[in-house]
Amino acid sequence: MSTDIVVLVAVIILIGVFSMQHFGTDKVGWLFAPIVLIWFILIGSVGALNIHKHGSSVLKAYNPVYIYRYFRRNGNSSNTWTVLGGIMLSITGTEALFADLCHFPVLAIQIAFTFIVFPCLLLAYTGQAAYIISNKQHVNDAFYRSIPDAIYWPAFVIATAAAIIASQATISATYSIIKQALALGCFPRVKVVHTSKKFLGQIYIPDINWLLLILCIAVTAGFKNQSQIGNAYGTAVVIVMLVTTFLMVPIMLLVWKSHWILVVTFIVLSLMVELPYFWACILKIDQGGWVPLVIAIAFFIIMYVWHYCTVKRYEFEMHSKVSMAWILGLGPSLGLVRVPGIGFVYTELASGVPHIFSHFITNLPAIHSVVVFVCVKYLPVYTVPVEERFLVRRIGPKNFHIFRCIARYGYKDLHKKDDDFEKMLFDCLTLFIRLESMMDGYSDSDEFSLPEQRTEGSINTAFLADKTVNTMCSNGDLSYSSQDSIVPVQSPLGVNNLLTYSSQTNRTVSNEVEFLNRCRDAGVVHILGNTIVRARRDSGIIKKISVDYLYAFMRRICRENSVMFNIPHESLLNVGQIYYI
Repeated sequence: MSTDIVVLVAVIILIGVFSMQHFGTDKVGWLFAPIVLIWFILIGSVGALNIHKHGSSVLKAYNPVYIYRYFRRNGNSSNTWTVLGGIMLSITGTEALFADLCHFPVLAIQIAFTFIVFPCLLLAYTGQAAYIISNKQHVNDAFYRSIPDAIYWPAFVIATAAAIIASQATISATYSIIKQALALGCFPRVKVVHTSKKFLGQIYIPDINWLLLILCIAVTAGFKNQSQIGNAYGTAVVIVMLVTTFLMVPIMLLVWKSHWILVVTFIVLSLMVELPYFWACILKIDQGGWVPLVIAIAFFIIMYVWHYCTVKRYEFEMHSKVSMAWILGLGPSLGLVRVPGIGFVYTELASGVPHIFSHFITNLPAIHSVVVFVCVKYLPVYTVPVEERFLVRRIGPKNFHIFRCIARYGYKDLHKKDDDFEKMLFDCLTLFIRLESMMDGYSDSDEFSLPEQRTEGSINTAFLADKTVNTMCSNGDLSYSSQDSIVPVQSPLGVNNLLTYSSQTNRTVSNEVEFLNRCRDAGVVHILGNTIVRARRDSGIIKKISVDYLYAFMRRICRENSVMFNIPHESLLNVGQIYYI
């Protein structure tokens, strides 16, 4: 087969492998795992057979003194280091096992690596070395020539299948890394599909899947040379090992609290192995090793620019929050015409009034009669029960009709049906108003008032952490939780006054619920804030290119909030503002 035919077949196989990823790691793993297990058993058995057949003297190679003798015999020439770089390919791929910690339990990886992967690889390479010692003329094709003739073709089929499957670990690990970058705000928003109920880390990212496919096809078709691809892979792996070693230092010191002598010992022993291989791979940068460096630099620039601009935008929103005193100073009408309807103002802030709201009411002459600040949070759980999904509290006095709602979703909950979302939120508001009126009846007694007083920050923590509270309500400076017990007491006002107060409260609740119904019938509008980041005029050329062009381009191509929240366009109102950094 010519090189062009081999490349074409490889591209077809790549397309097939990446097209299967949407089934999830579980299903793909069940399909691939038996083949990989048979592969490891095969190469381990063939290796053990060759050791027995061609002599066990090859086991002396495990003595590290021979690497010293090798360098002393051949000197410090570039050819010596080049040969050492080729050895690097024997361990590439094993690092992906540890990158799959999000997809599989730690114990499963430990068992597979310790009892299957590691011993089978040792037997395979040692057996090939024993075969080469006896058959030096077969050094260029030692693997297939060392296989007994009786099992040659089955081994050929299994080897081809294993070569196809070998990339699965790296593909799965790429999804995990991108998801972690998303959680840290270091990567543009992309769609993440969770494919397992049991394991949170088993995910599929369509955009990254097809981008990775394009890069793989470009490398395969561009190089058309196995050795150059091997050089690129070896360079990437050895740099990953160095980075991992250096990142282990703060882990050992700060997390594990290890003694500094143990840390130094670990660093010295690791670098004694990794630095020689790193130097050997550096010599092959012009022979394909430059590819992972270019890709790494490109992704670093993307992640740095996105994180920098995102942090600046969030800091602006946090520092520009509207004070409650300013809201109260506007009065119940907020200084505007309150038109019938409900306005859902979406914000990333779980506390305080976002600056986009003040920008909205400053530039428009009217606002809806009921305003609800909606903050959508995705929790690291499979699903959030419907009865625990919404957390509601009131902002300001009752006649302001301003509420805050935090909607919590698990990673498999779909925020798609807006009619259901609006109905559930409206029902939750109604329930909140009724519970609030019940608690107001007992809040006048100092002896039996709810003792817990929470600041805005503690309320925010309660919103995100407590899964048992359905509604949160506030009265003045005190905030209450619906799970707190209410103790009926003898009112100092007397029975008649208490009945009168109860009747007035019921009428007030009925009036507010009726008011909410009228507003809902008038219509619901979704108000979405859009803060655009721009570089200042006196900024440098690099900053202007990064912020005004690169970040703006990434914002345009990434998933918009309206898409993430599935907001219908006919009821969407975008409110934009520009922030200069």
